[in-house]
Amino acid sequence: MLLSYRGALRAGLVYLLLSVLWIQLSQQVFNNFIDEPKEMIHWQMLRGYLWVTLSALFIFLLCARSARAHRIQQPLTENRERLRQAAAVFDCTREGVLVTDARGQIVHVNRAFIEITGYQVEDVMGHQPSLFKSGRHSPDFYEQMFRALNQEGEWSGEIWNRRKSGEIYPQWQTIRVIHDDQGQVSHYVAVFSDISAIKHSEHELAHLAHHDPLTDLPNRLLFTDRAEQALASAQIHKRGCALLMLDLDHFKIINDSLGHNVGDQLLKAVGERLQGLFGPGVTLARLGGDEFAVLAESCPQVVQAAALAQRIIDSMKQPFVFNGHQLFVSVSIGISLFPSDALSAEQLLRNADSALFKAKSSGREGYALYTEELTAHAQHRIEIGNELRRALDQQELRIYYQPVHDLQTSRMIGVEALVRWQHPLRGLVSPAEFIPIAERTGLIAEIDGWVMEQACRQMCQWLADGKNLSFMAVNISSRLFARHELFEQVAKVLHDTGLDPAKLELEVTESAVMDDPEVALEQLHRLRELGLSLAIDDFGTGYSSLLRLKRLPVQKLKIDQGFVAGLPWDEDDAAIVRVVIALAQSMGMQVQAEGIEQMEQARFLLNHQCDLGQGYWFGRPMLAAEIDWALAPAIH
Repeated sequence: MLLSYRGALRAGLVYLLLSVLWIQLSQQVFNNFIDEPKEMIHWQMLRGYLWVTLSALFIFLLCARSARAHRIQQPLTENRERLRQAAAVFDCTREGVLVTDARGQIVHVNRAFIEITGYQVEDVMGHQPSLFKSGRHSPDFYEQMFRALNQEGEWSGEIWNRRKSGEIYPQWQTIRVIHDDQGQVSHYVAVFSDISAIKHSEHELAHLAHHDPLTDLPNRLLFTDRAEQALASAQIHKRGCALLMLDLDHFKIINDSLGHNVGDQLLKAVGERLQGLFGPGVTLARLGGDEFAVLAESCPQVVQAAALAQRIIDSMKQPFVFNGHQLFVSVSIGISLFPSDALSAEQLLRNADSALFKAKSSGREGYALYTEELTAHAQHRIEIGNELRRALDQQELRIYYQPVHDLQTSRMIGVEALVRWQHPLRGLVSPAEFIPIAERTGLIAEIDGWVMEQACRQMCQWLADGKNLSFMAVNISSRLFARHELFEQVAKVLHDTGLDPAKLELEVTESAVMDDPEVALEQLHRLRELGLSLAIDDFGTGYSSLLRLKRLPVQKLKIDQGFVAGLPWDEDDAAIVRVVIALAQSMGMQVQAEGIEQMEQARFLLNHQCDLGQGYWFGRPMLAAEIDWALAPAIH
């Protein structure tokens, strides 16, 4: 609105008054000086025109004045509005704000400043910001700050200041220079936030990145870094170091039987007990799982390292008691020495791991020292693994078939598919040499899948040729058996080859079944849904539970050749074989004996109602083209 209501009323009343006065005065003048009526009418018209003209001029001047006043007032109104908004932001923002004059004296602070620093307004007004100095920064720090303010008009960075309570805390602060219309410095404005929580989180993340979350011991990353530093120092001062790698014996059994919570508590207790053994100069770390590592920085002699290992072994003999559990656990230890065995932390770890493998292979609960032979053996395993990958690509693997005979009729009723490696330089490589390496490298799944497909195709060919075979047996490794995609893989092979599922028999070792019985039970039931047969291989060499065995959908037990070898003269072997046969028969399973090399063994098995047999006496593993289909050795 151009005018206020009061101003408009006032202007209207003035205009009314002037109009009345104009009419009255002009009429009196006309009455006194003009007598003629026509002349009177003429002057009255002129009076009207003149008043209209004066009124228009008056209204124009009034509006012009109002517009001029509005133009002056509008910026002032807008400025006041902006100032009110700025004041609200200034007071409500969560960042602390501090304003000083050109001399650096504090002239204003906001509410967040009071909350963060603990200072009240009256505590800081007129003081310099140096009141908040923590003493953690050098004079150079503040010189660089003011240099940036003078040159760029702004500075941002991390700064440590002191609260009123005396606590030193970190800030992220931005300072800007404010100039007046003449370009002179009028004020400094500092905006800051408390980053204590961020600093604490950064510290926690750094700790988690270098420590095991369960035991709070250094992890592999931190251990390797400390080992490198220790070795560098040892090299300078010409002293030796020892690296010990520890592994808890049979820890998986504790996890499987008592649960992972108990296993985790045991690992924490082991870490605490080990920490109590060592003083300065010894670093303890958890590398992962049930594996720990110890670095002794002043341990130049083998005797000292061995004594330390024995002390660790002895300390583990005392039971661990927690939550109603009393657990006994032993350790196996591998030892590698600097500089005699290796010159780097990474190589020391590898060497200690090789020695640990040797200690566990030697019966556990002991220690082993690293030797060059262990490295050679490890390198050999790596070379075999690499060559095995090439063998798969170059189709160097072969399938040999061993006949399986019915002991009652001596007739061949089935075959077992066995993989062999025809190496171009070393000839036929034993499965005992490359199968364990294939399992360690993960190639066993690919090999088993290839063997299954080739065996099924060969079985289809034999059936098409009129060969009267009841089954094709294929071994499934424990690694492949533990994978949930086994079902899909077997189903795909049967679909692609067109083999009747009833003609396929999958053999799973006893240990593979008992490693995780619940998963095994699920896998076996799913495989049975395909219509194939299942057999437990090497029965008697594991730690089967009869209750679990009863639940398994298995049609055949295979007696390990280790029990057949002593027949019929070894009383223990004979007793075990009789028990296995009786057990299988009571559960409605077939029994097949492996490793029959003599007729006396076959006769014993036949007399005790064993169903099937295989071994060199019936026939060695051979290529498909070499099988003698008419061979049926009689058992007398």
